[in-house]
Parts: sequence; structure tokens; C-alpha cells
Amino acid sequence: MRSGVSSLSDVTHTDLDALADGAVLAGPDGRVTAINTVAARLLGAPDDALGKPLDEVLALQDHAGCAWVATNTPYEGLPTRTAIPEQAWLLPDGTEVLTVARILRPSLDAPVEQVAVSIRSGRGRARLDRERSDLVATVAHELRSPLTGVKGFVHALLNRWDKLSDDQKKLMLTTVSVDSDRLSRLIAELLDVARLDTGRLQLYPRPSDVTVLTGRVVDSVAAGTSRTIELTTADGLPQVTVDPDKFTQVVTNLVENAVRHGEGTVRVDVDQHGDDVRLVVRDEGDGIAPELRRRVFTKFWTAGTGGGSGLGLYLVHGLVKAHGGTTTIDDAPGGGARITVDLPVGPRS
Repeated sequence: MRSGVSSLSDVTHTDLDALADGAVLAGPDGRVTAINTVAARLLGAPDDALGKPLDEVLALQDHAGCAWVATNTPYEGLPTRTAIPEQAWLLPDGTEVLTVARILRPSLDAPVEQVAVSIRSGRGRARLDRERSDLVATVAHELRSPLTGVKGFVHALLNRWDKLSDDQKKLMLTTVSVDSDRLSRLIAELLDVARLDTGRLQLYPRPSDVTVLTGRVVDSVAAGTSRTIELTTADGLPQVTVDPDKFTQVVTNLVENAVRHGEGTVRVDVDQHGDDVRLVVRDEGDGIAPELRRRVFTKFWTAGTGGGSGLGLYLVHGLVKAHGGTTTIDDAPGGGARITVDLPVGPRS
């Protein structure tokens, strides 16, 4: 039995009609041997499409008006060619579709026996393009605000240095430093998002005192807000094997999210829960509706008008999972949102 060739040759029209994508098969003479319902509908193929030349049935063109078959010449080229990679083409009505093709030969020295073309809607690609556009818009917005501050204060310092008091200079330089840190953190978040998405995130775990790390974050965030942040930690907590920088990033995103979107006092609790160390961040706001909680950890999710990149909680979920922990959302006592992070005390498995 010839591997691959016979499996497609034995496919029935019923099998092809069960596919979600369009499928067109052509034989060694370049004529259509099978076409499923999806492909016929997309291509506007006639009822007597079987037996017609592939270039007539596969009515796809690029923006320059070139046809799919003439451009890809599936029956020509090197005998080692077995496929045509995904490409974007236009249907007769101008709708974009994505195509992939297999080129089947009995052997390298034999002519093409079958060409199988798969056609699917370009909506998925359009959605990906929109997501990329959203990312660009989000990054541009988030970068512009601190950059504007940095540029403004640097300009003032350069042009009015002799007229400014030492206290004014110190205040401006401090603001520039804070905005620069914000830019650095945003860039680090974007890099981590890319690493999470591609599975290339690297961790450098070591036994760490989460009480100390959490306390530093709370002090840092509290210095930049008028909101009250209360930290409660249990005594005698064991060290947790985590990447200190990534854990700090998790706590920072949770606390800043509570400050940005919540109301009242933000409470941060660290204690032990079974074999885990548990971090709880809660606020006194409106909380997060149960039907929205699955969306909270997706990219670009934001609530209300508090701003933010929409990447913070996505990173929290990904970084905690990378450490072998879990993240859950529920209602805080008395109202508001409560986000709980459980991290194993020992090394992640």
C-alpha cells in the first residue's frame, strides 16, 4: 500500500462533507475527482464540477488577479515537493480564504497522482490581525503616558535648570525615575507574554521568603497611591521555591489591579494552606461577575475605566501556573473581588 496516496483516494464524498473546511481533490490528469459541500459553496462551483479541470473549479485569485493553479503549478516543480503552505486567496466575491494543499506521488520518480486542496475562512486570520492591532494600540497607549511625562520633565530641567530649586529638581527627577521604571516593567511584561505564548518562559527558582517579597511590593505600590493597603502575614511561613522576580511581578500586578479597579481598602494576606503558601488580594469594590471570571485571565481583558494594558492578570495566571500553582477568583467578604494564589512550598513538579 502506498503511504498517504491510498488513504486520500479512498475518501468518499460523505467523508469530505463531514469536514468543517472546504476540500477539493484532483487526479493525475488535473481534473477534479471530489469536492465537498463547503468548497462548492465557497467557490460557487457548478453541479457538474466533477471531471472539470482544477483551474476552472478552484476559482481563487490573488490581489494581482493571478489564479491559484497558475501560480502554484501543483503538477510541476521538484519531485520532492509534497505540499503548498498556507496562503491567502480571494474568492470570486472578494472574500479572503486560506488554502493549504498536499501533493501526492507514488514515488519521487513518478508523476503527481493526486492534489488535495483545503480551503477555510480567513476570519481566523482577521481575528489574529485584530488581536495584533489591539496589542499595538495597547502598547502605544501605555508607552505614551510615561514617555510624555519623562519628556516633559527632562525638557523643563534642560531649559529651566538655573531657575528651579533643589526640591523641584528632585521631584522632577523622581517622577522621571518612576515613569522609567513603569516603562521597563511594561516592556518586561510584553516580553513575558511572548515567552508564555511560545512556551519559552524561563524561570530561575530558589527558596524565597514570600513575606519579605510581598512586603516590598506593598510598600512600593502604597507609596504611589492614596488608597490604603493593608498587609497581613502569618508567622513562621516556610520558604517557597519560586523565581523571586516573577513572584514579585505576580504580587505587583495583583495589588496594582486591586488599586486600579477596586474601591476602599486593599487587603493582602499571606499564610499557609496545607502544603501551599497562599496569597490573597482583595478589595472592596463591585467584584467580578461569575460569568466574567474565565475571561479575566485572557489577554487585553480590562474592567471599568481604570486603564491598564489588560495583560497583568494574564501574566499572573501564566506565571503562577509555570510555578505549579493555581489562581482563583471569588467574592471577598463584604463585597469586592478576591484573587487567591496558591504556590507549592517545594519545587514545582
